[in-house]
Amino acid sequence: MVFGRKNKKVVPFRTAGELDAMAAAGAVVGRALVAVRDAAEPGVTTLELDEVAETVIREAGAVPSFKGYHGFPASICASVNDRVVHGIPSAGEILTEGDLVSIDCGAVLDGWHGDSAWTFGVGNVIEADRLLSEATRLSMEAGIAAMVPGNRLTDISHAIELGTRAAEKEHGRAYGIVDGYGGHGIGREMHMDPFLANEGAPGRGPQLVVGSVLAIEPMLTLGTVDTKILDDDWTVVTTDGSRAAHWEHTVAVTEDGPRILTLRPE
Repeated sequence: MVFGRKNKKVVPFRTAGELDAMAAAGAVVGRALVAVRDAAEPGVTTLELDEVAETVIREAGAVPSFKGYHGFPASICASVNDRVVHGIPSAGEILTEGDLVSIDCGAVLDGWHGDSAWTFGVGNVIEADRLLSEATRLSMEAGIAAMVPGNRLTDISHAIELGTRAAEKEHGRAYGIVDGYGGHGIGREMHMDPFLANEGAPGRGPQLVVGSVLAIEPMLTLGTVDTKILDDDWTVVTTDGSRAAHWEHTVAVTEDGPRILTLRPE
């Protein structure tokens, strides 16, 4: 889920034991995401996907982070096709062959939060949509690689942007980096300082130290960078109707390199 607040001098950091606790919460999120993807077939509603995720989360002894958060009514954000983020699951939204689905999921376990998202196709998707999701994943991975001690916040933003540009070159097409949305700090709250933009000049903002944790989440489109919010006051869609993708991991800085805290089972 995508929110952000003002920066501090150092990106908030956790002890090794606290990172392990966050990884436990993140593992619940990872299992829920895999279960949702396994259930996502033509004819299934996004509300049914929400029920799958909530069952996995609660059976693990965790609580859905999103449900009730500022009034959000569900355990996942299910954003289909031109929906970028914050799509509300619905019994009336039935998946069809070729849909591009972005699922964002959060869970809190023993007071610690995990937050992760990914995009996948329902059945066979067109090549442009497959590449859009791949480009978004590659951009996220470029940002993760920049999660090292001594870097500053916008070094990650810049790395995400460079990852997007590299994907554009590889795929031979342009992608829109969604304006105004990005990643965030996370820990005992789901959304904490600082806000992490998905593009920008390097070398600015709070410094990363061992134990710093961020949710890294690029959002790309096949067209515009501009969005609007629907009448439900949650769902963010592209203004030109182009398809969007969203990938996210919760990541920690360690002495041995970036540590993904929201790993998914194979």
